[in-house]
Amino acid sequence: MSRIVALCFLLLAAVLGFLHIDSRPVWAPFVVSAFLQAEEAVDETVTATAKTKTPSKVAAPASQANWLPDAGSPSVHAASLIALKDGAVRAFWFAGSREGAADVSIYSSVFDSHSANWSAPTVVMDRISAEKGLSRYIAKLGNPVPSRLPDGGLQLFFVTVSIGGWAGSSISAITSDDEGLTWSNPQRLISSPLLNLSTLVKSPGVMYTDGLLGLPAYHEWIGRFGEFLRVDAGRVIDKRRMSSGRSAIQPLVFVSDAQDANAYFRQTRSSGLPKQIPVSSTQNAGQSWQQSEDLEIANPNSAVAGITLKNGTRILALNNIEHGRYRLVLMMNGPKSDQWQPIEVLEDDGALPDTQRKEFSYPYMITVDGDDAHLVYTWDRKRIRHRYFSGAWLKHAFSKLQTQEVEVQRQEVQ
Repeated sequence: MSRIVALCFLLLAAVLGFLHIDSRPVWAPFVVSAFLQAEEAVDETVTATAKTKTPSKVAAPASQANWLPDAGSPSVHAASLIALKDGAVRAFWFAGSREGAADVSIYSSVFDSHSANWSAPTVVMDRISAEKGLSRYIAKLGNPVPSRLPDGGLQLFFVTVSIGGWAGSSISAITSDDEGLTWSNPQRLISSPLLNLSTLVKSPGVMYTDGLLGLPAYHEWIGRFGEFLRVDAGRVIDKRRMSSGRSAIQPLVFVSDAQDANAYFRQTRSSGLPKQIPVSSTQNAGQSWQQSEDLEIANPNSAVAGITLKNGTRILALNNIEHGRYRLVLMMNGPKSDQWQPIEVLEDDGALPDTQRKEFSYPYMITVDGDDAHLVYTWDRKRIRHRYFSGAWLKHAFSKLQTQEVEVQRQEVQ
């Protein structure tokens, strides 16, 4: 009986949701990163490499690794990043006695690229402040995701739960006009006119040419699927389904051009189904999404993160194993390639017994200048690890990748 009641609520919410967005505005194109001379750069690299049978032995630039500051809590998770106007990077994460506990707060810290140090952590939002600002009971907080507003201010989305588990979530947002030093009162996003439940965020949004934000979201109640929200400041003005069923959450969106984009999902499939990355695609700037063939990379029901560099190269961070989260790698594919290749093993406890393996999960990536990459991820639920890959490091990795591809092509011809 309870299932029938739940299904009726779901159908009613779907109908009302459709009516709610019936007056939706015209969709603008995606904002596309400037792929500066990508095709020319790739052609030159391939040609130069093809003429060189033995690549020169040049020392690889080193990446940088450090830790986000300790907030004094035994459990931390779900870090995210955003570039600031002065070139620094601000991080957000939640910390408390455990995930979902009442004492969890959202923290922030700023990374100074000149000193390579993180500032002391500050509390951005706690449960009591959320309750007062939203005028409703809040049981727990989670998943902070920052974005940049059209007027230059910062906006931070985060998950709130009033009753039940994460399936009972909704999204709230706060804004800042001083790069995160102070924040407004929270505002709840209304993504459904009925219950407005089971909407969560994990991955960064994408911008439209009209200044609106495309925010990848997902549901975990009854179904587990992705949704794409069009957000105007703190108001959801449209939403579209990105996947269906119970197998794909936490969408990561890669924009290819003004109309085309792919979404990679964390898979939540039942036993016996492929433990790979589900994919959806759009050819009309997110108005409709079609499920595509899986990305044939292992995924153990864990989040993925990625960025596109300004030369068109894409970077992906994920656990490329079918079970567990004890291995985390960085992968790359070039502007002209559909193949993802590992370029760095970030963490790997595969040689240890199961009981000694740590968890490396929930990666989140940004680029500040289009050439570099900042990565944060959960380290055994006790720390947040930060890795920085300079433009020189990524260029070296891309050159090495091209050398390998050309060598494979040469062997196939022979």
